[in-house]
Amino acid sequence: METNLALVLLLSPFVGFLFNVFFGKKVSRNVSGAIGTLTVVVSFLLSICFFAQLNQNGKPFEISLFDWIQVSNFKLDFGILLDQLSLLWLLFVTGIGSLIHLYSISYMHDDENMHKFFAYLNLFVFFMITLVVGSNLLVMFIGWEGVGLCSYLLIGFWYKNQPYNDAAKKAFIMNRIGDLGFLIGMFIIAALFSTLNYSELRTAVSAGNENTVMLGVAALCLFIGACGKSAQLPLYTWLPDAMAGPTPVSALIHAATMVTAGIFMVTRMNFLFDITPDVQNIIAIVGAATALVAASIGLLQNDIKKVLAYSTVSQLGLMFLALGLGAYTVAVFHVITHAFFKACLFLGSGSVIHGLHGEQDMRKMGGLRKAMPITFWTMMISTLAIAGIFPFAGFWSKDEILMVAFEHNKVLWVVASIASIMTAFYMFRLMYLTFFKEFRGTEEQKHHLHESPSLITIPLVILAVLAVIGGAINLPGSMWLNHFLEPILAAKHEAHHLGQQEFMLMGIALAGAIVGIIWANAKYIKGGFVPKEDSQIVGFNKTIYNKYYVDEFYTFLIVKPINGLANFFRTTLEPALGKVVYSFGSLANGLGTQGKKLHNGNIGLYLFAFVIGVCAIITYLFITTKTVQ
Repeated sequence: METNLALVLLLSPFVGFLFNVFFGKKVSRNVSGAIGTLTVVVSFLLSICFFAQLNQNGKPFEISLFDWIQVSNFKLDFGILLDQLSLLWLLFVTGIGSLIHLYSISYMHDDENMHKFFAYLNLFVFFMITLVVGSNLLVMFIGWEGVGLCSYLLIGFWYKNQPYNDAAKKAFIMNRIGDLGFLIGMFIIAALFSTLNYSELRTAVSAGNENTVMLGVAALCLFIGACGKSAQLPLYTWLPDAMAGPTPVSALIHAATMVTAGIFMVTRMNFLFDITPDVQNIIAIVGAATALVAASIGLLQNDIKKVLAYSTVSQLGLMFLALGLGAYTVAVFHVITHAFFKACLFLGSGSVIHGLHGEQDMRKMGGLRKAMPITFWTMMISTLAIAGIFPFAGFWSKDEILMVAFEHNKVLWVVASIASIMTAFYMFRLMYLTFFKEFRGTEEQKHHLHESPSLITIPLVILAVLAVIGGAINLPGSMWLNHFLEPILAAKHEAHHLGQQEFMLMGIALAGAIVGIIWANAKYIKGGFVPKEDSQIVGFNKTIYNKYYVDEFYTFLIVKPINGLANFFRTTLEPALGKVVYSFGSLANGLGTQGKKLHNGNIGLYLFAFVIGVCAIITYLFITTKTVQ
């Protein structure tokens, strides 16, 4: 029974994908969207059932579906593992995924390829579930590659727009770079332990292995894979460009699914990273650097979705900072709260874009608070949460990360604190430019301003409520999340109890967030500042606005040399090789042309050739016989 239900949980979104591929165009758009949404809801309800049962008896569900690979002493099953970590991930992947599907019914209703969009969304969720529930690294890798494929399909969904196609290719290629690291790490682990099963690896690693160097290389390679999927330095530039896809895609990729895959993988392999402290230090440093760099870029972005994209990169950096410091539960805590408020913010930005008929530049917004009150209040709640204002969800999870950083490395704590202040500033900058002061768009846009339909606002309200109460899952004192994950992450990080130091750090973090908010208020409300046009931005602001020219650097260092090499092969080497190959054909053709002249039907010529041939043979035989004698 449990096996059947687990298979339904896994395959239900895939059934929705098949329905929309084969029948989506034959049914109405509402039916197509409803079927796509219902299949994800089924997975969500089954996730709740498994979660409730596990929470009651504490026994994970490990199901081996069939023997998959057996080569020499290496054996691997295709299995499903529903334990504390995977079920926790499933709850917000399928739960928030269901809300995004529901939202998409209205948001994508006028798109002629709506059935295709829902097919891709369903396939995306199916692969994310596969990634989460796999009992070994190879099953995880199937889902890992699957979400990469679906991100390519969804980011470039509006394929008639060439820049969107370029963004999709960029995401796909940069993820492949990280995936190569994942593969190498997986091969090393398989060679060392002859297994990729999580429970067997945990036992083998805990037993000790003398080859610590190779274990460190494997852990580093796995982290490179996580950098690609979860957009960390230096493989982060694909994620802001992923805004090319429809807004529900941005919410799905950036809030609950694809970008959390790297966090999930490192947390799942915590027993490996714990014995490679040098790699953990690298993870913490990269995470803190990513948080600061992405936050600084977000300060001056004017595209509402780009601001949220860089915010996602920055928040992911904070999660990796926690992972690198060994605080896996804290990282998971922030993953969950971030899924709530960031999904709400992305869907809220989609509501704004929907109300403005596709406008995304905040310089052409303003004054939307009265016209779109539900969108405003839900986004304001989520903005307070991401800024770390008490008592919203982000306050509790972000403060946990800052506390851990303070205990382990004061420099990283300072870096993370600065990134948090910047977060409060650019998020309230977004709110002030979008919803306050006077409307700066066209008269036609102003005339048609209205609140979004209920299918868009209902998910916003649910997510806003979760952004308020989500921190309750791990409040100091109760620490439910710590206790729940203890079988997997036992004794990884001591839970914080509120003492003098904790209150001091919470006060500093809250004061920093308030400083960021006051800073934004002084500039954009009291000062009435509106960002300048692109051509008027100068100095260091221009450097930040152009994202430190990282894309241009990659273009100069990698893209142009590869293009030059490709052009050399196409314009020089390929024609030269073609001429060599063609010359052999020409030679054979010339010999054939001359040879066919001898076959002209003249019997006298044939007899003459015959006599010459016979004479030549006799002469040869005579000479060879005389030589032998």
